[in-house]
Amino acid sequence: MQTQPSFTLGAIAKMLGATLYGDPEILIHGLGTLEAATADEVAFLANPHYQHQLASTQAAAVIVRESARTACPSAALVVDNPYLSYARLSQAFAPQPQTQGAIHPSAVIDPSAQIHPSARIEAGVVIEADAIIEEHVYIGAHSVIGAHVVIGAQSRLYPHVTLYHQVRVGPRCIIHSGAVIGADGFGFAHDGQKWHKIAQLGAVVLEAEVEVGACTSIDRGALEDTYIGTGVKIDSQVQIAHNVHIGAHSMLAGCVGIAGSTQVGSHCLLGGGVGLAGHLRLADGVQVTGMSLVTNHIEQAGVYSSGTSAMPNALWRKNAVRFKQLDTLARRVQTLERLLTQTQDAHKK
Repeated sequence: MQTQPSFTLGAIAKMLGATLYGDPEILIHGLGTLEAATADEVAFLANPHYQHQLASTQAAAVIVRESARTACPSAALVVDNPYLSYARLSQAFAPQPQTQGAIHPSAVIDPSAQIHPSARIEAGVVIEADAIIEEHVYIGAHSVIGAHVVIGAQSRLYPHVTLYHQVRVGPRCIIHSGAVIGADGFGFAHDGQKWHKIAQLGAVVLEAEVEVGACTSIDRGALEDTYIGTGVKIDSQVQIAHNVHIGAHSMLAGCVGIAGSTQVGSHCLLGGGVGLAGHLRLADGVQVTGMSLVTNHIEQAGVYSSGTSAMPNALWRKNAVRFKQLDTLARRVQTLERLLTQTQDAHKK
């Protein structure tokens, strides 16, 4: 049975490197919002838009910047980045799967697989030939680990994860339920009448501290490996096609789709529903806002968008009609400009 963790404010301040204004012996049992936190919880104020909630909070302590400390009615944990400190503190209160080394009797494991004694393998897991499971790995129920897969130390797979053959997962990765990593890339050749499958001979490599959301698919490479760099965070229901390369510490929100052989730089942010066409290059530090479609290379860091935001349907219908007329309107403007120039030239003579 898991027990709810608790910490004194003094311990939390030390954990966060925060300056504490208040009683260090107050015992904290959890986290809450400014509005809902109780007298044994810590809240945080990261967005100044919510500062009006500070005066009425019931939290035992609030994580704040120095500029908001005097407005805090309770104990204050002063830091430079409250949201980052909240993220770190949330890990201390998060329930973790059981990680004591054990293999459930119903797991089916090939004799050639190498499993560290500290790894935990839950019910119904299948581990195929020559797989390597390193120390303190957790594999949730009914997951399938293909032949020659390597899973790095302290990585965590939730139930019903599928890793196809030769996938390599680095240390401290998290893969959520329903994720499929290493399925065939979408490769076919047409002879004029039917499609012929191209064998996908590469694999997938996840470097250290990658997180993959639920029901996300990452396809294996056709010849070279599909590559996910260190610290990349991938949301649920994302599709990453064969031979894609994603640089370190990039982040992909839900329903992003990336076509084959596209290279995404480091520290990039792709909003929900973004689509990237194939064989593109995105520079480091590119941010693409939600529902945008990218069809050309992006060579410089910055924020990029496409499409239009929602508007009343009647206005959208009018604008859609006008959009179809843009080419005709542009030609008419060019004609008028040419006639105006000719008239001005005639007057000068």
